[in-house]
Amino acid sequence: MIVREHPSSLQLFFVMQGSVVPKIIGRIIGVALLSATILVIDQRVVTLPHISIGAMGIFGVALSLFLGFRNNAAYDRWWEARKLWGSMIADVRNLGRHMCVFVGKGSDREHILSCAVAFAHLHRGFLRKVDVRSDIVPWIGEAKSTAMIARNNPADAALRSMADQIGKLSEKDAISGFGQMTISQTLSSLALAQAGCERIVTTPLPFVYSLLVRRTTYLYCWLLPFALIESTSWFAPVFSAVVAYVFFGLQAVTNELELPFRNVQNGLPLDAMCRTIEISASEALDRQPPEPLSATNHVLT
Repeated sequence: MIVREHPSSLQLFFVMQGSVVPKIIGRIIGVALLSATILVIDQRVVTLPHISIGAMGIFGVALSLFLGFRNNAAYDRWWEARKLWGSMIADVRNLGRHMCVFVGKGSDREHILSCAVAFAHLHRGFLRKVDVRSDIVPWIGEAKSTAMIARNNPADAALRSMADQIGKLSEKDAISGFGQMTISQTLSSLALAQAGCERIVTTPLPFVYSLLVRRTTYLYCWLLPFALIESTSWFAPVFSAVVAYVFFGLQAVTNELELPFRNVQNGLPLDAMCRTIEISASEALDRQPPEPLSATNHVLT
Protein backbone atom coordinates (compact mmCIF):
# COMPACT_ATOMS: atom_id res chain seq x y z
CA MET A 1 0.00 0.00 0.00
CA ILE A 2 1.34 3.44 -0.93
CA VAL A 3 1.81 5.69 2.12
CA ARG A 4 2.85 9.23 1.19
CA GLU A 5 1.68 12.82 1.11
CA HIS A 6 -0.24 13.97 -1.94
CA PRO A 7 2.19 15.31 -4.57
CA SER A 8 2.18 18.94 -5.65
CA SER A 9 0.56 20.02 -8.91
CA LEU A 10 3.92 19.84 -10.69
CA GLN A 11 4.96 16.49 -9.19
CA LEU A 12 1.56 15.04 -10.02
CA PHE A 13 2.55 14.45 -13.65
CA PHE A 14 5.88 12.78 -12.84
CA VAL A 15 5.04 10.43 -9.93
CA MET A 16 5.21 6.85 -11.20
CA GLN A 17 5.19 4.96 -7.90
CA GLY A 18 1.75 3.45 -7.42
CA SER A 19 0.68 4.67 -10.86
CA VAL A 20 -0.78 2.40 -13.52
CA VAL A 21 1.01 4.26 -16.32
CA PRO A 22 3.95 1.79 -16.55
CA LYS A 23 1.43 -1.03 -17.07
CA ILE A 24 -0.57 0.67 -19.81
CA ILE A 25 2.02 2.87 -21.53
CA GLY A 26 2.28 0.39 -24.41
CA ARG A 27 -1.45 0.56 -25.06
CA ILE A 28 -1.46 4.37 -24.84
CA ILE A 29 1.35 4.65 -27.39
CA GLY A 30 -0.36 2.07 -29.60
CA VAL A 31 -3.60 4.05 -29.69
CA ALA A 32 -1.71 7.30 -30.37
CA LEU A 33 0.22 5.68 -33.25
CA LEU A 34 -2.99 4.20 -34.66
CA SER A 35 -4.60 7.63 -34.54
CA ALA A 36 -1.60 9.24 -36.25
CA THR A 37 -1.59 6.55 -38.96
CA ILE A 38 -5.32 7.00 -39.64
CA LEU A 39 -4.84 10.77 -39.78
CA VAL A 40 -1.97 10.55 -42.30
CA ILE A 41 -3.86 8.10 -44.52
CA ASP A 42 -7.00 10.26 -44.41
CA GLN A 43 -5.18 13.47 -45.33
CA ARG A 44 -2.45 12.19 -47.67
CA VAL A 45 -3.63 8.95 -49.26
CA VAL A 46 -7.37 8.33 -49.30
CA THR A 47 -10.32 9.77 -47.45
CA LEU A 48 -11.44 7.39 -44.73
CA PRO A 49 -14.94 7.12 -43.22
CA HIS A 50 -15.59 9.68 -40.50
CA ILE A 51 -17.64 8.87 -37.40
CA SER A 52 -19.85 11.43 -35.69
CA ILE A 53 -18.20 12.80 -32.57
CA GLY A 54 -21.65 12.86 -30.95
CA ALA A 55 -22.10 9.13 -31.50
CA MET A 56 -18.69 8.45 -29.98
CA GLY A 57 -19.64 10.69 -27.07
CA ILE A 58 -22.70 8.55 -26.30
CA PHE A 59 -20.56 5.42 -26.68
CA GLY A 60 -18.00 6.93 -24.28
CA VAL A 61 -20.62 7.76 -21.65
CA ALA A 62 -21.93 4.19 -21.71
CA LEU A 63 -18.40 2.80 -21.44
CA SER A 64 -17.64 5.15 -18.55
CA LEU A 65 -20.67 3.87 -16.66
CA PHE A 66 -19.55 0.25 -17.17
CA LEU A 67 -15.99 1.02 -16.07
CA GLY A 68 -17.20 3.06 -13.09
CA PHE A 69 -19.48 0.26 -11.91
CA ARG A 70 -16.69 -2.33 -12.22
CA ASN A 71 -14.24 -0.03 -10.44
CA ASN A 72 -16.70 0.52 -7.57
CA ALA A 73 -17.22 -3.23 -7.26
CA ALA A 74 -13.45 -3.77 -7.10
CA TYR A 75 -13.00 -1.04 -4.48
CA ASP A 76 -15.79 -2.54 -2.39
CA ARG A 77 -13.82 -5.80 -2.34
CA TRP A 78 -10.63 -3.95 -1.32
CA TRP A 79 -12.40 -2.04 1.45
CA GLU A 80 -14.24 -5.11 2.71
CA ALA A 81 -10.91 -6.96 2.92
CA ARG A 82 -9.45 -4.10 4.95
CA LYS A 83 -12.41 -4.13 7.32
CA LEU A 84 -12.09 -7.89 7.80
CA TRP A 85 -8.43 -7.58 8.76
CA GLY A 86 -9.29 -4.66 11.01
CA SER A 87 -11.84 -6.83 12.80
CA MET A 88 -9.21 -9.57 13.23
CA ILE A 89 -6.84 -7.08 14.87
CA ALA A 90 -9.65 -5.97 17.21
CA ASP A 91 -10.56 -9.59 18.01
CA VAL A 92 -6.97 -10.46 18.97
CA ARG A 93 -6.85 -7.42 21.26
CA ASN A 94 -10.16 -8.47 22.80
CA LEU A 95 -8.78 -11.97 23.23
CA GLY A 96 -5.85 -10.53 25.18
CA ARG A 97 -8.28 -8.77 27.52
CA HIS A 98 -10.37 -11.93 27.86
CA MET A 99 -7.24 -13.79 28.96
CA CYS A 100 -6.62 -11.21 31.68
CA VAL A 101 -10.20 -11.44 32.95
CA PHE A 102 -11.00 -15.15 32.63
CA VAL A 103 -7.71 -17.06 32.49
CA GLY A 104 -5.02 -15.02 34.19
CA LYS A 105 -1.29 -15.31 33.73
CA GLY A 106 0.34 -18.61 32.90
CA SER A 107 1.07 -21.08 30.15
CA ASP A 108 -2.59 -21.33 29.06
CA ARG A 109 -2.77 -17.62 28.36
CA GLU A 110 0.54 -17.74 26.48
CA HIS A 111 -0.56 -20.73 24.40
CA ILE A 112 -3.82 -19.12 23.30
CA LEU A 113 -2.36 -15.74 22.39
CA SER A 114 0.62 -17.31 20.63
CA CYS A 115 -1.78 -19.36 18.52
CA ALA A 116 -3.70 -16.16 17.74
CA VAL A 117 -0.52 -14.64 16.29
CA ALA A 118 0.17 -17.87 14.38
CA PHE A 119 -3.40 -17.74 13.03
CA ALA A 120 -2.82 -14.27 11.56
CA HIS A 121 0.45 -15.27 9.88
CA LEU A 122 -0.94 -18.56 8.58
CA HIS A 123 -3.96 -16.77 7.15
CA ARG A 124 -1.63 -14.25 5.46
CA GLY A 125 0.37 -17.16 4.05
CA PHE A 126 -2.79 -18.66 2.55
CA LEU A 127 -3.95 -15.39 1.02
CA ARG A 128 -0.58 -14.55 -0.51
CA LYS A 129 0.69 -18.09 -1.15
CA VAL A 130 3.89 -17.43 0.87
CA ASP A 131 5.81 -19.47 3.45
CA VAL A 132 5.30 -18.05 6.96
CA ARG A 133 7.12 -20.76 8.94
CA SER A 134 9.86 -18.39 10.06
CA ASP A 135 7.21 -15.99 11.42
CA ILE A 136 5.30 -18.53 13.53
CA VAL A 137 8.10 -20.75 14.88
CA PRO A 138 9.18 -18.13 17.50
CA TRP A 139 5.59 -18.11 18.79
CA ILE A 140 4.46 -21.74 18.79
CA GLY A 141 7.63 -23.78 18.24
CA GLU A 142 8.93 -25.93 15.41
CA ALA A 143 6.82 -29.05 16.03
CA LYS A 144 3.49 -27.27 16.27
CA SER A 145 4.34 -25.07 13.28
CA THR A 146 5.04 -28.14 11.15
CA ALA A 147 1.81 -29.80 12.28
CA MET A 148 -0.33 -26.73 11.47
CA ILE A 149 1.29 -26.05 8.09
CA ALA A 150 0.66 -29.67 7.11
CA ARG A 151 -3.13 -29.12 7.43
CA ASN A 152 -5.33 -28.22 4.47
CA ASN A 153 -6.32 -25.03 6.29
CA PRO A 154 -3.43 -24.06 8.62
CA ALA A 155 -5.15 -20.94 9.97
CA ASP A 156 -8.21 -22.97 10.97
CA ALA A 157 -5.88 -25.44 12.70
CA ALA A 158 -4.58 -22.56 14.85
CA LEU A 159 -8.17 -21.66 15.81
CA ARG A 160 -8.87 -25.29 16.73
CA SER A 161 -5.76 -25.35 18.90
CA MET A 162 -7.08 -22.33 20.80
CA ALA A 163 -10.51 -23.94 21.12
CA ASP A 164 -8.93 -27.16 22.43
CA GLN A 165 -7.07 -25.20 25.09
CA ILE A 166 -10.27 -23.46 26.19
CA GLY A 167 -11.96 -26.89 26.36
CA LYS A 168 -9.18 -28.20 28.63
CA LEU A 169 -9.54 -25.19 30.92
CA SER A 170 -13.28 -25.80 31.09
CA GLU A 171 -12.75 -29.46 32.00
CA LYS A 172 -10.51 -28.38 34.89
CA ASP A 173 -13.03 -25.72 35.97
CA ALA A 174 -10.27 -23.17 35.44
CA ILE A 175 -12.61 -20.91 33.48
CA SER A 176 -16.23 -19.96 34.07
CA GLY A 177 -19.03 -20.79 31.70
CA PHE A 178 -19.47 -17.12 30.88
CA GLY A 179 -15.75 -16.77 30.16
CA GLN A 180 -15.84 -19.83 27.94
CA MET A 181 -18.79 -18.41 26.00
CA THR A 182 -17.16 -14.97 25.64
CA ILE A 183 -13.88 -16.37 24.32
CA SER A 184 -15.75 -18.74 22.00
CA GLN A 185 -17.60 -15.77 20.49
CA THR A 186 -14.28 -14.03 19.84
CA LEU A 187 -12.89 -17.16 18.16
CA SER A 188 -16.05 -17.37 16.07
CA SER A 189 -15.55 -13.75 15.00
CA LEU A 190 -11.99 -14.57 13.90
CA ALA A 191 -13.31 -17.54 11.91
CA LEU A 192 -15.94 -15.37 10.21
CA ALA A 193 -13.32 -12.80 9.20
CA GLN A 194 -11.12 -15.60 7.87
CA ALA A 195 -14.00 -17.02 5.82
CA GLY A 196 -14.76 -13.55 4.44
CA CYS A 197 -11.17 -13.14 3.23
CA GLU A 198 -11.24 -16.62 1.69
CA ARG A 199 -14.46 -15.72 -0.15
CA ILE A 200 -12.82 -12.61 -1.63
CA VAL A 201 -9.63 -14.37 -2.72
CA THR A 202 -11.43 -17.35 -4.28
CA THR A 203 -14.26 -15.42 -6.00
CA PRO A 204 -13.05 -12.83 -8.52
CA LEU A 205 -15.36 -10.48 -10.36
CA PRO A 206 -17.41 -12.33 -13.01
CA PHE A 207 -15.13 -12.99 -15.99
CA VAL A 208 -17.89 -12.45 -18.56
CA TYR A 209 -18.43 -8.91 -17.27
CA SER A 210 -14.71 -8.11 -17.24
CA LEU A 211 -14.38 -9.48 -20.76
CA LEU A 212 -17.25 -7.32 -22.02
CA VAL A 213 -15.76 -4.14 -20.52
CA ARG A 214 -12.28 -4.90 -21.85
CA ARG A 215 -13.49 -5.62 -25.39
CA THR A 216 -15.63 -2.48 -25.40
CA THR A 217 -12.68 -0.37 -24.23
CA TYR A 218 -10.49 -1.59 -27.09
CA LEU A 219 -13.26 -1.05 -29.65
CA TYR A 220 -13.86 2.49 -28.43
CA CYS A 221 -10.16 3.43 -28.53
CA TRP A 222 -9.77 1.93 -32.02
CA LEU A 223 -12.82 3.76 -33.41
CA LEU A 224 -12.16 7.08 -31.69
CA PRO A 225 -9.54 8.34 -34.23
CA PHE A 226 -12.17 8.17 -37.00
CA ALA A 227 -14.25 10.68 -34.98
CA LEU A 228 -11.33 12.96 -34.12
CA ILE A 229 -9.60 13.38 -37.48
CA GLU A 230 -12.18 15.90 -38.67
CA SER A 231 -12.73 17.89 -35.47
CA THR A 232 -9.20 17.91 -34.00
CA SER A 233 -6.96 17.25 -37.02
CA TRP A 234 -3.32 16.84 -35.93
CA PHE A 235 -4.30 16.91 -32.25
CA ALA A 236 -6.15 13.61 -32.74
CA PRO A 237 -3.22 11.42 -31.51
CA VAL A 238 -2.96 13.53 -28.33
CA PHE A 239 -6.68 13.29 -27.57
CA SER A 240 -6.68 9.57 -28.37
CA ALA A 241 -3.76 9.01 -25.98
CA VAL A 242 -5.52 10.89 -23.17
CA VAL A 243 -8.74 8.91 -23.64
CA ALA A 244 -6.74 5.66 -23.73
CA TYR A 245 -5.00 6.65 -20.49
CA VAL A 246 -8.34 7.23 -18.76
CA PHE A 247 -10.09 4.06 -19.91
CA PHE A 248 -7.14 1.65 -19.81
CA GLY A 249 -6.06 3.24 -16.53
CA LEU A 250 -9.43 2.57 -14.90
CA GLN A 251 -9.20 -0.98 -16.17
CA ALA A 252 -5.74 -1.47 -14.63
CA VAL A 253 -6.82 0.08 -11.29
CA THR A 254 -9.76 -2.31 -11.15
CA ASN A 255 -7.49 -5.28 -11.78
CA GLU A 256 -5.29 -4.27 -8.81
CA LEU A 257 -8.16 -3.60 -6.40
CA GLU A 258 -10.08 -6.72 -7.40
CA LEU A 259 -7.59 -8.97 -5.57
CA PRO A 260 -6.57 -6.89 -2.53
CA PHE A 261 -4.32 -9.50 -0.89
CA ARG A 262 -1.66 -9.61 -3.59
CA ASN A 263 1.76 -8.28 -2.60
CA VAL A 264 1.68 -5.30 -4.96
CA GLN A 265 2.11 -1.57 -4.39
CA ASN A 266 -1.62 -0.93 -4.02
CA GLY A 267 -2.41 -4.15 -2.14
CA LEU A 268 -3.30 -4.35 1.53
CA PRO A 269 -0.33 -4.22 3.97
CA LEU A 270 -0.84 -7.69 5.46
CA ASP A 271 2.72 -7.84 6.83
CA ALA A 272 2.20 -4.60 8.72
CA MET A 273 -1.16 -5.75 10.10
CA CYS A 274 0.32 -9.05 11.27
CA ARG A 275 3.02 -7.04 13.04
CA THR A 276 0.26 -5.00 14.72
CA ILE A 277 -1.24 -8.27 15.98
CA GLU A 278 2.19 -9.37 17.25
CA ILE A 279 2.53 -6.10 19.15
CA SER A 280 -0.92 -6.50 20.75
CA ALA A 281 -0.21 -10.11 21.78
CA SER A 282 3.24 -9.24 23.14
CA GLU A 283 1.86 -6.47 25.32
CA ALA A 284 -0.92 -8.76 26.58
CA LEU A 285 1.79 -11.29 27.54
CA ASP A 286 3.98 -8.61 29.18
CA ARG A 287 6.70 -9.14 26.57
CA GLN A 288 8.80 -6.56 24.78
CA PRO A 289 6.78 -5.85 21.62
CA PRO A 290 8.47 -5.68 18.21
CA GLU A 291 8.71 -2.39 16.34
CA PRO A 292 5.86 -1.58 13.94
CA LEU A 293 6.68 -2.00 10.26
CA SER A 294 7.29 1.26 8.45
CA ALA A 295 6.97 2.11 4.78
CA THR A 296 10.02 1.55 2.59
CA ASN A 297 10.21 4.04 -0.26
CA HIS A 298 6.58 4.96 0.51
CA VAL A 299 5.43 1.31 0.22
CA LEU A 300 3.96 -0.50 3.24
CA THR A 301 3.74 -4.24 2.65
